Amino acid sequence: MPDLLLSFYGDDLTGSTDVMEALASSGVSTALFLDIPTLEQRARLGPRAAIGIAGTSRSQSPAWMGDHLTPALQWLHGLGAALCHYKVCSTFDSAPTIGSIGRAIDIGAAIFGQATVPVVVGAPQLKRYTAFGTLFAAYRGETFRIDRHPVMSRHPVTPMHEADLRRHLAQQTERRIGLLDLAALQARDRDSGLAAALAGEPGVLMIDVADAASQRAAGEILWRGREPGGSFVVGSSGIEYALLPTWRDRGLAPGHAEFSAPGAVDRLAVVSGSCSPTTERQVRYALDHGFAGVSLDVRHMILSPEQALADAVAKGSQALSDGRSVILYTALGPETDLGGAIDALPEGRHALARGLGRILSALVERHGLSRAVVAGGDTSSHALRELDVFALTTRLPLPQTPGSPLCTAFSDRGAFDGLEVALKGGQVGYDDYFEAIRLGQAQAG
Repeated sequence: MPDLLLSFYGDDLTGSTDVMEALASSGVSTALFLDIPTLEQRARLGPRAAIGIAGTSRSQSPAWMGDHLTPALQWLHGLGAALCHYKVCSTFDSAPTIGSIGRAIDIGAAIFGQATVPVVVGAPQLKRYTAFGTLFAAYRGETFRIDRHPVMSRHPVTPMHEADLRRHLAQQTERRIGLLDLAALQARDRDSGLAAALAGEPGVLMIDVADAASQRAAGEILWRGREPGGSFVVGSSGIEYALLPTWRDRGLAPGHAEFSAPGAVDRLAVVSGSCSPTTERQVRYALDHGFAGVSLDVRHMILSPEQALADAVAKGSQALSDGRSVILYTALGPETDLGGAIDALPEGRHALARGLGRILSALVERHGLSRAVVAGGDTSSHALRELDVFALTTRLPLPQTPGSPLCTAFSDRGAFDGLEVALKGGQVGYDDYFEAIRLGQAQAG
């Protein structure tokens, strides 16, 4: 058994906690750092079977990736894990100029000296499926081709207009893209299908996953194909879900872990930079169930940040002083999204996310809060850094809505060390998500 089963880099924070939750729920002890840790920081979390870095590459340019993703993957490569996973969103939303998955593949392949990089996107646990290279995703009980998905086809930054992932990825890399499809995975002689897919050494090999059987087959292929010094793989948390049965069969992972519910807190602070309809319903549910709401003017926050943040903190603080949980939000659904105005300002989205983090930091410290939430994948990546958190571990998985666990934060600042924080992607969670986190329990649905 290798000292380290897996290392990973998440292209945003909520995607990284998704990986951590999948591993920890199956008994694979996992530490998630927000940057390359110091020796002291790594020692604080002790030995782990998986180590990750939560990055921000999903919202960055290819040039940024060259400067920042390269050293992170080099550090992860140096850990000597059996596999190193570059984690992307299960909706695969990306573009040549922002969040380029192709650029990440090129960087990782060069660092690992790897001719072919496997890519697994399908994750039935998240209701994401790939069939013959085409991605499907569920929304409110119905499954859509990703380019017809009511949300992802209209994503404010990286809308998905192509469902064939080979065609989508071909816009981001010059590497030849092969496919191991469902028919080959289901064939009696699967090895022949794999050999055919690898003929000519494609630079990328996509592997379909549409159900439990194809997922298990993908995991076996990934594990058997690893190189002695570690191999580089790309995909959603479908990578972990595919590997876990193989690890259980080989005695490398227990397959389960017990987590005690932490119980309720009297007050909770939430900041939300998400404009998704899922988050809109969650915000409205929270407001209907006792949360105080503070609507934030995003233009004011970017153009007059000090005054805007002071006003927001004052309003949030008043609600908390009154004994109420509070949610501070920049949008209520896509119709209220001011993405165009934000994008017109230099570093507008990043500045907005950092501002939300500063608001949350002030409220947590001023009121001694023990639990908090950040909503929005890109928002979480930038906001949590304002709390001086350097690492996370899983406190409570939410099996009904995987990918949005309650985490324990590690910080060198006492106000934030031990803080319980949930980081929720825009499309994740039932309507009662924020109240469920306040109660410290799994969601009722």
